Amino acid sequence: VSAILPRSGARLARWRLAGCASGDPAPTAQLKITEQALAQARAVGASGEQASLRQAETGLDAARKAFQRQRYRKARLFAERAELDARLAEAQALSGKDRARLAELKADVERLRGELRDLQ
Repeated sequence: VSAILPRSGARLARWRLAGCASGDPAPTAQLKITEQALAQARAVGASGEQASLRQAETGLDAARKAFQRQRYRKARLFAERAELDARLAEAQALSGKDRARLAELKADVERLRGELRDLQ
């Protein structure tokens, strides 16, 4: 019996080492990219009222928790999804600004047309 225990202990140690060596690397770069994407979305005017920004924030929180538990694959997947959500929030914010600016320009054009009619 004592001869079996050292061999099984050695097998267990090899299995654990193999598992660590083949595991996913810590997604520190992806977490940083996601944080930057969230900051950029906020910088262009995305707000917490947007579902996509809230999803990005929730996803980043989940990624950080998975990272702390050393579940690096899950952390990377959560962080990648959160990055995409942040980029969507950024695009939506920019699109909203573009629509508002377009409405302003249309109003200016109509005002100028009215002034031209008055001059004729």
